[in-house]
Amino acid sequence: MRPLYRALACAGALVLTGMGPARAATEIEFWHAMSGALGERVDELVKKFNDSQKDYVVKAIPKGTYDEVLNGTIAAYRAKRQPEIVQSNERSFLTMVNSGAIVPTADLMAEQNRKLDPSTYIAPVVSYYTINGKLQAMPFNSSTPILFYNRDHFKAAGFDKPGATWQELEPQLNAIKDKGISKCAMVLPGDYEWSFLENYSAVNDIPYATKRNGMDGLDTSFVFNKGKLVGQVERMKRLIGSGVMQIAGQGVIPVQLFTSGECSTIIASTATHAAVVAAAKFDWNAAELPYEQGVTPRNSVIGGAALWTLKGHTPEKYKAVAAFYDFLAQTDTQVWWHQATGYVPVTVPAYEAAKAQGYYDKNPTRAIAVVQLMRGTPTDNSLGFRIGNSNQINVAIMEEVSAAFLGRKPVQQALDDAVSRGNESLRRYEQLNAGKK
Repeated sequence: MRPLYRALACAGALVLTGMGPARAATEIEFWHAMSGALGERVDELVKKFNDSQKDYVVKAIPKGTYDEVLNGTIAAYRAKRQPEIVQSNERSFLTMVNSGAIVPTADLMAEQNRKLDPSTYIAPVVSYYTINGKLQAMPFNSSTPILFYNRDHFKAAGFDKPGATWQELEPQLNAIKDKGISKCAMVLPGDYEWSFLENYSAVNDIPYATKRNGMDGLDTSFVFNKGKLVGQVERMKRLIGSGVMQIAGQGVIPVQLFTSGECSTIIASTATHAAVVAAAKFDWNAAELPYEQGVTPRNSVIGGAALWTLKGHTPEKYKAVAAFYDFLAQTDTQVWWHQATGYVPVTVPAYEAAKAQGYYDKNPTRAIAVVQLMRGTPTDNSLGFRIGNSNQINVAIMEEVSAAFLGRKPVQQALDDAVSRGNESLRRYEQLNAGKK
């Protein structure tokens, strides 16, 4: 048989037998900010998806810190070389929404006939990433702060556990310090604006900014220089001044002061579990955030990040993105991610599944953040914080509050100045984004 006839015959045989050349899987890129052990978990997660089907391949590509990922994404988008998916932290929500570069997750899933039910998600998680009832980004790694404590130190001071309120906890911290049980009773986390100010406001149901903390529009203004939060900062200054609370020095990671046994407590993200489990050589435990006496505590608010879908790709690419998001939303996936990383499961069914497995019986501290996030119905003060120029404003707030800690300004003046600087930045953001979300 001549070569041409042989080729035609083989092609005909393939048609007759229903065979054909294998269709290449659609490949998409997922840029993220996870490193170390968390980066390994992302790789494992992506491999699970890739192995679960043959139509799509996700390539997970670490791109540095959240800021570096965002800056790299902006440059790539301008050069028309953007990835399909990018991980961006909650602080950059308005930046992403107002960029004109994203495909809302709700639209993507609807167009691809993929069901995504927001009502199954933990309320403070889904509300944060939703505008006008439409989910903008895919919730991914969500966390919230909790109180980690050295149980040995509390027992040595005569306490079974930390008090639930600040009025109970502060005397305990003083006793631990006064008895010389540890060098410091509490270490101040590097992100204290999130854990000690924003979450304090949410848990105690007090306003941090107008317009439901920015949820209702860009014309929001800070108001945290009034009421209970002034007392919170005065308390922090008092604890720092007496040596009960320690500010970590340059180059020192605050959680290391806790895991080394030098400091007795730290308020930190539930994702800190991994570091505590790996390094703490003492009997430790965790508890919900303390609140003010006489208050019915509300839910805390989230940190972490979500996945954003970028414009400029083919329909086949978006099918792959939707399939990946569908995989992420599955209960089994959420349970695995929660248990492997320490982040909270973002859906209620995943929390219930982990509970049914007995996971929290063996790991009771892993349930604290979830229970705290699900506590009651979110109020206008505990839905979350949607602030423009958030990263820059947080730096300004912490500069002013730190000035109070160091005695350079009275607390009230520091908070007034923080509000003033923050509001100036908010007005600039509002002017630049007039007519947007």
